[in-house]
Amino acid sequence: MRNHIKLLRNKFKKYGIDGYVIPKNDDFFTEYSKLNRLEVISNFSGSAGVAIILKNINYLFTDGRYTIQSKIESGKNFKIYGFEKLINCSLFKNLTLGIDPKLFTNTQIKNYFLKHNKIKSVEKNLIDEIKKQKKHTPKPFFSLNKNIVGESINSKLNKITEHLKKNKSDYIFISAPENVAWTLNIRGGDGPNSPIPNSRLIVSKSKKILLISNPKKCKQLLKNRIINRDEFLDTNTLPSRIRNLKGKNFIIDDKSCSIFYENLIKSKFKIIKREDPIYLLKAIKNKTEIKNMINAHIFDGVALTKFLFWIKKINKKKITEVEAAKKLENFRKLNKNFLYPSFDTIAGSGKNGAIVHYRAKKENCRVINKRDIFLCDSGGQYKYGTTDVTRTICFSKPKQNIKDVFTKVLKGHIAVATTDINRQDTGKKIDKRARKFLNKSNLDYAHGTGHGVGFFLNVHEGPQSITKINTVKIREGMILSNEPGYYKTNEYGIRIENLVYVKKTNNNLLFHNLTLAPIERDLINFDLLTNNEKNYLFKYHLEVYSKISKYLNQNERKWLASFI
Repeated sequence: MRNHIKLLRNKFKKYGIDGYVIPKNDDFFTEYSKLNRLEVISNFSGSAGVAIILKNINYLFTDGRYTIQSKIESGKNFKIYGFEKLINCSLFKNLTLGIDPKLFTNTQIKNYFLKHNKIKSVEKNLIDEIKKQKKHTPKPFFSLNKNIVGESINSKLNKITEHLKKNKSDYIFISAPENVAWTLNIRGGDGPNSPIPNSRLIVSKSKKILLISNPKKCKQLLKNRIINRDEFLDTNTLPSRIRNLKGKNFIIDDKSCSIFYENLIKSKFKIIKREDPIYLLKAIKNKTEIKNMINAHIFDGVALTKFLFWIKKINKKKITEVEAAKKLENFRKLNKNFLYPSFDTIAGSGKNGAIVHYRAKKENCRVINKRDIFLCDSGGQYKYGTTDVTRTICFSKPKQNIKDVFTKVLKGHIAVATTDINRQDTGKKIDKRARKFLNKSNLDYAHGTGHGVGFFLNVHEGPQSITKINTVKIREGMILSNEPGYYKTNEYGIRIENLVYVKKTNNNLLFHNLTLAPIERDLINFDLLTNNEKNYLFKYHLEVYSKISKYLNQNERKWLASFI
């Protein structure tokens, strides 16, 4: 890493810059990418971060999930700050910072640097010049039948063109691959843990489309006539094709349209809006998507319950965190519909559980001790659905103070699950319910309470989320996680996570659990629960038993029945 930093600094003079900025994202702005230039330069492996290398000092900015992890991985060579310090960054002034214009949006640059520093676009990515990125064999895109996704391409294009006409725009440039996937009912193999088809799409107000991607990836779509030849465009020929389009106005996406592509569009067109409507359209799942997600969670609940029974009651060997994660994946693999994990499993025992997005590695992971609290956050991509679930468990009698904290986290989890969404209709309002019981004891956690989840897509998606600041209205059909937690540095971590979907019942919007797996009873102080909370737990475990018990063996069934 130090050698990479030295090599990078040696390039500053050639490009006339005082520093270079390296984000975590690739040029498709996906959270999880097979490329990780940030890790190359900083050793930081988290999913969100920005590094700035100056002539004599290095900075790393990340969020509350990675406070501990970033110090462990990068603390020797980097000064580490939260993202809030990146806004109008004043840690250094009057410098010229180099960037790759394909990796930043204009809004990011404006918010981060322009108040105190200058930015210079460097057309070559300087990290790639230092260390060549591994080339991945292109995986072909594939289409999903309307019976799986519940809505035709034509219907989705009608919604998009209606938006264009309403906003008096000739075109929309869809730069987020997840939104291209939704529009064309396609998926791919470009994400390490999600079926993302790395591509971009132009849709005109007359419903004409141009899919922009690698020709090798689109062969199957062309062969099966999902798209026609004149609807496909090689990425390399986009600049000339853009200039030949007729019309005046474009809509782009502020979150994923890079400076490079924005400048290309601005060379001929007027950008009149910077918000892709597909984020919200995609967030509201239809009945078919919900049904498929329910089925995927039954498969997943069986695997997780089998694992929990095994690790608590059957396994007598001392195993490592990595071995535990592998065992859980093997249980998931027993289902023919399981494809791969929806993210790298977080399996943290004892003090590693306090690292919110901990990644156990074979060479330095812990052996799980009987006295440890064990936090396991995992998920799967299935045909057809995406799961994400966290359970915190113990193997011996826990200390009373740990039981009390776990119970306060559980009370927050139940408060979210039982929200009257007609009254508490935004993530900001719901987030307060989750933290209420911890806050009474001056405790809190440094991450959001919940994120949106995609349908057989990204495990994290917006615009909805349950956080201190999110004001997007929660609507019927949305899927979110419900995951309050608490983390005591160098001791333990606690998180309880279910996915929920929003359903209207008798004119009331309510959350319904998707996740089906028992919640650790041995960590609950039942004296702290109200009767309503106890009833909730009883009904939840009854639902889990009724839906998955037939897929369990006799001993697993008997154990699961003990939760009711």
